[in-house]
Amino acid sequence: MRKLLKRVLPDHASVHNNRWLRPLGSTLLHPSLWHLNRHSAAGAVAVGLFCGLIPGPFQMIGAALGCVVFRVNLPLALVTTLYTNPFTIVPLYLLAFTLGDWLLGGGSHFVAPPEITTMAITQWMSAMSAWVLGLGRPLLLGLLVLANGLSVTGYLVVRGAWRLHLMHAWHTRQKKRRARNDKGATGT
Repeated sequence: MRKLLKRVLPDHASVHNNRWLRPLGSTLLHPSLWHLNRHSAAGAVAVGLFCGLIPGPFQMIGAALGCVVFRVNLPLALVTTLYTNPFTIVPLYLLAFTLGDWLLGGGSHFVAPPEITTMAITQWMSAMSAWVLGLGRPLLLGLLVLANGLSVTGYLVVRGAWRLHLMHAWHTRQKKRRARNDKGATGT
């Protein structure tokens, strides 16, 4: 798992050589932001899942700031925010609105989101922003609760999966060691 993540995610040198990120080099090149272990991977997934519900392009900025604060793996957190996209954001926000409305005791009215087919992308983004702001308190509360729930769940799942992987690898090594010892004992 670790090898796959290291192969897919950008490395320390690519950030160091990026001219746009050079002014932030001392902060973004901190070793803990690039180290990949059980803690940093689980924390990065938690940060990415939480920040993925932030509207628009601020997801990546929020995830980067969260990584700097919590000292977790930066590339993994940035990739994790991509679970929200134009296809998933409306259902997630609808879920957040429903959750927030339920927590506030109900009574809010949901308004359908604007359709993208009849307008330019900039007009649609403006209409989406107005739609989100019009949903108000239920949406805000629901987004906070949903983001926290996804974050905690993601953290626990990664920690558990990493532990299962380590236990499986340990058992595999034990079997190989026993097989070698048995082979060596019968061969002499």
